[in-house]
This record gives sequence, structure tokens and C-alpha cells, in this order.
Amino acid sequence: MTVKKLLTIAVTGLLVTACQSDKNAPDVKEASAQTSTVSADVNRIKSHLNFLADDLLEGRDTGSRGHEIASLYIASEFKKYGLKPAGDEGSYMQRIKFRQSFLDQNSPELTLTGPDGEQSLSYPKDYITYPNVSATETSMSGKLVFAGYGIIADELEHNDYEGLDVEGKIVVVVSGKPKSFPSEEGAHFASGRQKLKYAADNGAIGYITLATPLSEKVRPYQNSLNYLHTPTVRWLKEDGSPSNTQTAIKGGAYLNTETAKKLFVGAPTSLDDIYKMLEEDKSPKGFDLPFSVSLTSKSEHKQITSPNVAAILEGSDPEMKEEYVVYSAHSDHIGFAKTVKKDKINNGAMDNASGTSVLMETARMFTEMSDKPKRSILFVAVSGEEKGLLGSDYYAQNPTVPKGSMVANVNLDMPILTYEFADVIAFGANHSDMQESVAKAAENIGLTLSPDPWPEQALFTRSDHYSFVKQGVPSVFLVPGLKSADPEVDGAKVFGEFLKTNYHKPGDDLNQPFNWKAARKFTEVNYQIGKTLANQDKKPSWNEGDFFGNTFGK
Repeated sequence: MTVKKLLTIAVTGLLVTACQSDKNAPDVKEASAQTSTVSADVNRIKSHLNFLADDLLEGRDTGSRGHEIASLYIASEFKKYGLKPAGDEGSYMQRIKFRQSFLDQNSPELTLTGPDGEQSLSYPKDYITYPNVSATETSMSGKLVFAGYGIIADELEHNDYEGLDVEGKIVVVVSGKPKSFPSEEGAHFASGRQKLKYAADNGAIGYITLATPLSEKVRPYQNSLNYLHTPTVRWLKEDGSPSNTQTAIKGGAYLNTETAKKLFVGAPTSLDDIYKMLEEDKSPKGFDLPFSVSLTSKSEHKQITSPNVAAILEGSDPEMKEEYVVYSAHSDHIGFAKTVKKDKINNGAMDNASGTSVLMETARMFTEMSDKPKRSILFVAVSGEEKGLLGSDYYAQNPTVPKGSMVANVNLDMPILTYEFADVIAFGANHSDMQESVAKAAENIGLTLSPDPWPEQALFTRSDHYSFVKQGVPSVFLVPGLKSADPEVDGAKVFGEFLKTNYHKPGDDLNQPFNWKAARKFTEVNYQIGKTLANQDKKPSWNEGDFFGNTFGK
């Protein structure tokens, strides 16, 4: 999981009540009527996990030797199972070129010019700026325009740019989104990528984000200083240009709340009044600010490569085998910790050696079936998740199977395997008829499907499955539920303790108390879900009127 994921998760002690759909499509029932005699092998799962989370792999950072070793291991396992290579040129590897961009920490200079003259802001005390992924020299200069949240959401009758002229100017926006926005839809509209697009589409050349009282509670400005030396990473297109960038935006900055107030001196509305409006869920109208800004900085670029690993089990039906059910799990982690402690290796045992191990064992189980599934199964261990879902985004946009042939995605990210669970959670299942398929598959091994315990956190948009969603593929993000099979164990508490103690820390290693019954059970329900999806008569479809289906599925 990404750092942002942890910072937005609100750990709850409330056990989720089981929720089982009473309505099952006839084809789902028929497809899952027979339970397979194939079973998960705990020793195999354990051996995969022990290898992937070993110190030898040094935390499997994207582009590192350790991740290359992990990828070779995964490819070797796929070959052992007899799976068809689905990488580049007959191999299991899909090689991706990435650009790392590092900010020269001594280079940023930001000058604010207003009615009373010029004033220089101090980096990083007053503001943070970012590496430029498109150029090594950043030069941004222009008048400022306040644009509220900086969101255009026609579906929600919201347009912060209405009536504003931002052509050739620098947009100033507050972080976040209106409280009234639905959680998951709001996460889409308020994402940094979307906000930059709205600004660029309206002619802006620069972009400044302001911290708010709410953002200070969720992620204090001071905490952001811990990531000053972290590179920005993008995968490169065939022409060598970085993906998912808005080249019209020449530069940007993030201002803390005290510094932000300087931009509103003499403005029609003070920033304090705007903060009050945000608290009351009133969207502030935009207006010109009586200042202009000049920002310069320098960045260094470095190119690295890292592979996705992909393999196929061909389906048995002459027609349905042209459709693919995709299993995904990220094989990368975050490498070395910046710490003076003895243990500096972030092993990433739970995140995500566990999910990758389950992916491999699931692949083996499919190859052991006497009657192969009707649809083909595509297994993809993706790189670069910790850098912003990059490997999955690359694969979803550059699939090694025909475009449009991927009909469903089941993603495995950080399953907490320290207690035996009695239910599963499939984030995003409520957006498509996959909910019925997942519920029936879970029922096959005596589990129930529970609803999202943190709907306000929009986890549906925060892992690799979302890359497939954005290409129109109905997807779910599968994790063990919070209901424990042992009444003495509080699953929510266990999950919360992992986040607090070991998440993205050297403590996420092999010394944790793994529950191998949980590992077996999670693998078997994962297998049952894929089997159900691969054999049901109709391919999965978005629910009628679903926002994500309407936005990406057409």
C-alpha cells in the first residue's frame, strides 16, 4: 500500500457485520456449484513469503537489484507451473522504463509580489515544491487566481472554474474536496492528477495548493518535510516523455496555513473566512488575488527500469478463452529505511510479499485443475505500486493481451495474515455484479462477504486494481475481513496494530506472528473467486448508472 493509504485510513475497532447478497445471478450459481478438490499448500505459500521478504532482497525497491531478483523468482515459478509467458517478446517480463526526478534542495526560490512590493518565501519552512518530471529547469511566473477546491465535477453540479479567467495564470486551490461529495467519487475528482488536469484544461500555467485545518489534522505540513528527498517517479512513453503529466503546468508549490494567508491580504475574502466556509461545507467562489508569484528550481533526472511479471493460463472454451480474468499483486516495496537503527531493511512481508505469495499459489492451483476454466486467467505481479500504482497503470494502458479482452480484475494488496478470519472484504464490489460472484465464491468455503468498513476512506481508488478500473475493467481489491474465527481475537484491533507498529517499517518482516490457516483460507477464497468469474456465462459488468462504469467503462 502507498504512504497516502496509511495517512488516510481511520482505524476502527468496530467489527464489520457480515453482509451476504440474497440475489445471485443464475449463471454465478451454476458456475460455482462444484467446489474444487484443489487445495492451497501452506508450505508453498510460506516458502514464497520467506524468499520474497528475506533481507537478501533489501526491501524490493522499484528498479533495485532486490526487486529484479524477486521478479526472476516469480517468473521461474510461473514457468514451473507451465503458464504461458505474457511479457515482452515471449518472456514473462514486461520491462518498464521509469524516470526518477530529484529536486535540488538548494535551488527553490519563490517570490511573492503584491501592492507592498516583493517578499521571498523560505523553502521548506513556508512552502514545498516538487521535482519537475518534464524538465531539469523550472521557471514559473504569473498572476494568482483563487479557484476554490480546483474541481470540475459536472456529475455533482460543481465547477470551481466557472466565471474565472485563469489563462496564463497560476491557480491557487485549497486541498481536499467538499464534505458533501460521495467518498469514492470525490476521491477521483479531488486527486492531484485530476486537479492538475482541470487547471491545465482551463489554461493555467502554474498550480499552488494551500493546506487547510482539515489537512493539518490528517497530514500535518511538518510531516511532509520527511519526504523532501523522495524522488517523483513516472513511467516513460515510447517517445521518452513521462506519463500522466500536464506539461502546460510549469511549476507548483504547497503552502502551509500561515504562509497561505499572505496570498489573501487585500483579497475580497480572507483565508480564515474561506476556512470557515470549508468547515460548513460551503464551496468558496473564486476570485483574482492581488499578487503574482515567481518560482524557480532545478531537478535531476535518472532513468531506471523495472519489470512487471505476467503469465497466462489459457481457458478451455473456444470463444470465452479470448476473455481474461486478471489477478494482480504488487511485488515491489520501499527498500531501505532512512534510520540510524540497526535494521534498515523494509522487508515488506505483509506489504506485499504476502499478496504476491498468494498470487503464485493461486496460479499453481489453477494449473492443477482437472477441468480448466472457460476464460483465460492472467496473472500479473506489478512493479512500482509504492511509487504511485505505476506498474499496474503501465500494464493496464499497455496490456500484453488484446485491449478490451480483460473482463475482471482481482487485486491482492497487503492481506494481514496474523489471525484466522471469518469474512472477506472486496473493496469496489458494490460497483459491479462482481459482488454476487465474490459473495458466492466466499460462501463455497464457508466465508461471508462484508461491506467496506471504511467507506469514507475511498480505498477503492487506492491500490493497483484502480489502474484497471480506469481502463473500464470491473475490479475488486480483496483482503481478509475484520471478523475473526476466534472470538478471543479482535480483527480490527490486529489490523490497527499492524498499521501503527509495522506498516512501511522494518518491523514488517518474517518475525511477525503469521497465521498459516489464514494464509490457506485467503488463497482458497481467492482461487474460488477467479474460478467463479472465469466460468460464469456472462462476463462481469458495471452496475447500471455506476459513476465509475459511466466514467471509464464506455
